[in-house]
Parts: sequence; structure tokens; C-alpha cells
Amino acid sequence: MKPALFCLLLTGMALTLPGQTCRLAGRARSETIPLAGAYVSLPELARGTSTDDAGAFRLDSLPPGTYTLELRYMGRLLHRQTVELGPRTPELDLNAAVTLDAVLIRETQAGHGLSRLRGVEGAAIYEGKKSEVIQLAALTANLAVSNPRQIYARIAGLNIWESDGAGIQLGIGGRGLSPNRTANFNTRQNGYDISADALGYPESYYTPPAEALDRIQIVRGAASLQYGTQFGGMLNFVFKRPPAHQAFHLQSRQTLGAFGLFGTYNEVSGTLGGGRFSYFSYYQYKQGNGWRPNSAFRLHNTYSALKWRPLPQVQIGLEYTGMHYLAQQPGGLTDVLFAQDARRAYRTRNWFQVDWNLAALTLEYRISASTRLESRSFGLLAGRQALGILTPVNVIDFGGPRDLIDGSFRNAGNETRLLHRYRIRGRDQVLLAGFRAYRGQTRARQGEGSSGEGPEFRFLRPDNVEKSDYRFPSTNYAAFAEHIVMLSPSLSLTPGIRYEFIRTTAAGYYQQRVFDAAGNLVAESRLEDSQTRSRAFVLGGLGLSWKQQQGEWYANLSQNYRAINFSDLRIDNPNLRVDPEIRDERGYTADLGWRTRTGGWLYADATAFYMVYRDRIGQVLRSGEPPLYNDYRLRANIADARTLGLECFAEGNLWQLYRPGDTATRIAVFVNGSLIRARYIRTEDRSILGRQVELVPPMTLRTGLSIAHGPWGGSLIWAYTAAHYTDATNAVRTASAVNGIIPAYAVADVSVRWQGRILSVEASCNNLFDARYFTRRADAYPGPGIIPADGRGWFVTVGVRNGWK
Repeated sequence: MKPALFCLLLTGMALTLPGQTCRLAGRARSETIPLAGAYVSLPELARGTSTDDAGAFRLDSLPPGTYTLELRYMGRLLHRQTVELGPRTPELDLNAAVTLDAVLIRETQAGHGLSRLRGVEGAAIYEGKKSEVIQLAALTANLAVSNPRQIYARIAGLNIWESDGAGIQLGIGGRGLSPNRTANFNTRQNGYDISADALGYPESYYTPPAEALDRIQIVRGAASLQYGTQFGGMLNFVFKRPPAHQAFHLQSRQTLGAFGLFGTYNEVSGTLGGGRFSYFSYYQYKQGNGWRPNSAFRLHNTYSALKWRPLPQVQIGLEYTGMHYLAQQPGGLTDVLFAQDARRAYRTRNWFQVDWNLAALTLEYRISASTRLESRSFGLLAGRQALGILTPVNVIDFGGPRDLIDGSFRNAGNETRLLHRYRIRGRDQVLLAGFRAYRGQTRARQGEGSSGEGPEFRFLRPDNVEKSDYRFPSTNYAAFAEHIVMLSPSLSLTPGIRYEFIRTTAAGYYQQRVFDAAGNLVAESRLEDSQTRSRAFVLGGLGLSWKQQQGEWYANLSQNYRAINFSDLRIDNPNLRVDPEIRDERGYTADLGWRTRTGGWLYADATAFYMVYRDRIGQVLRSGEPPLYNDYRLRANIADARTLGLECFAEGNLWQLYRPGDTATRIAVFVNGSLIRARYIRTEDRSILGRQVELVPPMTLRTGLSIAHGPWGGSLIWAYTAAHYTDATNAVRTASAVNGIIPAYAVADVSVRWQGRILSVEASCNNLFDARYFTRRADAYPGPGIIPADGRGWFVTVGVRNGWK
């Protein structure tokens, strides 16, 4: 059954349900603290709901009469009372302070911008997993340029690539995995995929603007069971929700900054028809000249979401995202050129363009008080073009045709989840089951482009491009299940299983060229190529959670799998070659962690992890061929790898120690560090045995101070990343600068804000001490070579907001 038809049938079933007449609403709290994630139910009617972050709950379409109301939290019965439902039933105030253990309350409260996911959120299970939630509204950070050092400062173990200073593209990797366009995370927006091709080319050219987000969810450790073939985990961007009691709300933010930056963000949202209809829409525009010459860019980004609630238990949503991005790229530098002047640029003809169109149809259906269904259908129509010179920076560009790589992405999919709660011997049990169907169609072409200077994204011979023309259709079907087994009120097990079927195809041609010693073309042949790979496999895992008076122990073990990317099958790059026998990667991940929230002032989370990567795809340095003998990277299954690490985070609200209970002021200090040891352990290549795995900083340390008092706020963040390598041979320096060490670097950022009822003002200084550093060496665009990070820059944002009922 097609995903869209499936959703429509479910909606039709919901519309046939009979209407009712009464409503029950209220709030659950413990003293003055809202009780989020509690379960309020009427057992006689088999109806119930979970409280939101403010502790509010609501049940509609109830028959009149007298019933028993129960309030449960973390599987424990906290409160029971008799309620009489009628046309004017008053709102209830459920105070569970006498019977609720204080530690359970504190687990639901966000830290200074960071919290974790509850064991069950919507139709997903996170019990026994390492999870983090970044609350954007609680941060004092440069949201206008989505500064990742500030936004992700509290997430342990992340390696962050900085390819642009405007925050257009995000590049993060966790636990020793490449940050390249966040490809090692399963990247989502409101629960559905946003990458180019989630199966064969999981790079994210589009990143939602931080100004539009409510929170960012990150799940590691056993994330593969619910979110498929990846080692890094799941990254989900959650947009703001429309105000529940306003018909129209407006927010507009204007930003000016260094290097010619101008940005505007404009948002409208509201709720109509007594809560039956809601909408949220924004438009963002950015332009700037960049820190280096030849770095100008322009970005248009828009998003619209409509939600309709035909019945209290049914919600249907329609979303659309559009983005257009054009940027000039100044190219890479050698180590010598970087040391002389990191702001120099030696490429004037390199350009990059992205067009993104993403749509989604969602259904949320509360079948009963204990059963919830969520279905998300999504589709992508997108493309990206890279135009310029791919030769290393030590090869002079004398003009002539440029290299053009054109990628177009067409995919559609559906993911449906059913979550059911039931009780055994008085304890709540939770079952999650779901399936996923996905179909992708990617076309990749590479050939000669125009000889000009500007962004002319056209092939000289569009019907027969010179280097390669491939189509990569892919199909994926998956079914998964997880179950929370409550062994006691404090101890639970969460086993899980996932079945995957994957079929990938590569069909097209590529050109082989032979040059003489003078670089002249002497022979050329066209080779047709077609290959199909089908595989089916099962992944399993187990999680454990043990809640104590002052915290929680959690552990998990899960299998991982990652399919080869389309770029691993065929690409023509003078700096990179691919082994034609390359194959998928397998392995497993294990976590053991402890987290606590103590005395209302301290939140801490420490995790030890162990990752085994079999047949890891990596890059080794090889010597080139005459006449140039340029070094290049060979991408292949180079070895098995083992990664051990320790991730720690702690944040304390010092003001709460001095003035307990005073929430008007916060003075918080956080420390976030990771120690990672990643080595190649089994390989036939003796040159890399025992070497460090590339792109794995052995240590990262981030610390910061944040202050908030009334409408004022400020933050200072300092981040350190240790030296690490870019290839498996651990080369320190090469002539092309494509391989080599990334030296240790430290960066500081400062932000201040003032938030009034209507007007807000924010100011930031990125790279406060004007450090000269780089986070990556590129083998293709935007390089090749060293890509310098931006120097010191200032930004000022002025915002206004208003709304009426």
C-alpha cells in the first residue's frame, strides 16, 4: 500500500469515530514545579494522555458521568481522585508533592539549555539510551549565523567542521566519525529525513536555521535500531510550535555583521478554530562577502507548516521546505600559504549552488489512551552543483574549462510507528513497532563546464558529459520493534530488533583518459558500467536503565551497519580514488553511563563507550603517477577499527547554591570534555596497523559561563580541540595539503542579549581572540587543501515580536 494512501485511509477511519460532549483539562505539578511527562488517565473509559512541558493535560470528547482519575509518573501511581464530567467541568490542579520522590521531578527539568529525552517521547523509545536535547530558547548564542561552537557546546564528543562563517551548512561528527556534512548521523527535521539520500548519499546540504528551532534532539547508543543504517546516531531538528491561544503571532529579526553580512528572519504563526487549525511559516535571507576574498554567498530559506485537528485524537500536518544557496569558494591553501596569510585566496572561479525542496505529510492518531500511531510520508526534490578547479592549490589555474559536478536527488519514503502501553503485575510496559519504506533516485554527472569566471552551471556537452554520468536508484524496506520491560519501579530492560532490506544500483558510464609525459591527451575510451547490490540483515540490541535516588545508570549494546555511498562507487577526482571492491561496513556500539540532577542546581552526564568498526572505509595516502607524481587519497575498506571513549558533561547553577529557589537569576558554569582512543587493529596494510583513526581528536574540551537576570543574558564559551590526522597513514604534511595533520586549536565566543516584551537586541563576537586555525583539509570542493576557519567577527541582531488573540 502506498504511504500516502495508507495515511488517508487511517484518517478516514478516524473521521468515522463518534463525537462526545465533555472536556477534562488541568495541570499536574509538585509544589511549584510542573510535572512534565506524567500520565493522566480515566481507567473506566480507557482514555489518557501525557502532560506537556508545562504540566498541562487535556482530554476531549468524553461522555458525561462520574469516573476515577489517576496520575502516574515513571510507572508509579501518584494521585487518584473522583471527577464528575459535565458541560462545565472546571480545570483540575493535581499536586503530587506528598507522594512523588523529588529526584523524579528534577529529571524532567531542562538545564541551562540542555536536557535529555524522556524514556518515551511521542511514538519513540529512548529508555536506556544516551540522549541530549538542546533547548534553543535557553541559550545566549549567535543564532543568526547558527554558530555551532555555541549551539553544540554542551554536547560531548563532537568534532565540528567550520566550512563557512554564516552557519549555512552544518558539519558535525561524534565519537570519531567524519563531520563531513553530518553524514554519519541520521539527520531529520520534525522526525523525517532531510539528507540528500538517506541510504546512498546521506549528506545534509540543508540545515534548518537556528532562529526557527525550538530544540535539537541527539540520540546515540542503540540509535541504529529505530533509525537505521548509521554509526553516529540520530539528529533531529524540531521547529517551534505555534502559540496555542493566539490567532496571529509575528516575529522579525534583522542582523548586521562583519564581512558584509546581512540577514533577515521573519516568522508568522498562530492557532485558529478553537485549536483545530495551526500554522507556522518563516522566510530567511542571508548575504555576505565572507572572511576571505572570493567567498560571497546568498541564501534564501523558507518553511511552512499547516496542522489540522479534525478530531481531538487526530492531527494531520502538511509541511514544505525550500532553500536556494549560491556561494563562491576561495579554494584551499597549502601549509606554507596558510602560515603566511590564512586570508589569501587562489581560486576565483569556484562556485557552489544548492536547491532544496522538501515536503512531508504527517499523521498523529491517539487510537486510545494506551495506543498511539504516528505516520510520516516525505519526499525530496533537490540538486547541487559544484563548479571550479579540482587540481591542488599548488597547480596554477591557467583558465580553460572548469570541472562541473552535478547531482540531482529524488526520493520519497514513509515511516510509520505504533506505540502501545499496557500493564503487567501493576507495572507499565511499552511496546513500539514500526516499518519504513524508502525509494531514492540520484543522478550524478561530471564533465567540463564553462571557461568563464561566474556561476554558469552548464555542461559544454550536456548530452554526453566528458567524465561520467550515473544513475543510482535505491530501495530500502525496514521493520523494527523495541519494548520497555519494567522489572521493578526503578529497573527496566529495553530489547530491540530491526530487519533491513537494501538494494542499490549504479548504472552509467565513465571515461578513461591516458596522458603523455607532457600532459597531453593521447587516448580516451568510454566504459559502460552497471552493478546492483542487494542485502538483507537483522540488527539487535539491548538497553538497561536503573534509576536511583540521586541519578540513573544506563547501558546499551547494539549492532550497526552502514551501506556504501554513491560517491564510493564512482567519482573522478585527481585527489581521491576509490577501490572498486569497496563494501559495506558493520560493527557494534556499547555504552555505559550515569546521569544525575542534584539539588536543583547540578546536572551531570558521564558515558564510557566502545565502538567496533569492521571493514571501515577510510583513506590512505598513495603516491601519484607520472608526470606530476601528486599524492592522492585512496578510499577503501582499509581495516577494522576500535574506538574507546569517555564523554563527560557537568553544569551547575551557582546562583541556586547561593539563593535556593530564586529562579529570576541564573549564573551557570559548564564543562564538557571527551577522551577518545581510536586505532586500526586488523589490516593487511602494515603501514596503518596501530595508527590513529583519521578525524578523531583524542581530546576535546569546552567550558563556559552563562548569566541570566530578568531580560538580560550573556555567555562566554571556550573550546579546545586536540591535534588529529586526516588519513589513516597519519601523514603530517604533504605537498598538496590534501593530507596532513590538523593542529590543535582553541576558540572563544561571547554573546549578550536583552529581551523585552516586544523588542530584543543581541550581540556576539565569534573567535574573540582572532585565532588562526583550520578544522579540515578538503580533497575536492571547497578546496582542495586547507580550509581556514573564519577570524574574529561581530554580529548584532535586533528583533521585534507581537501577537493578538
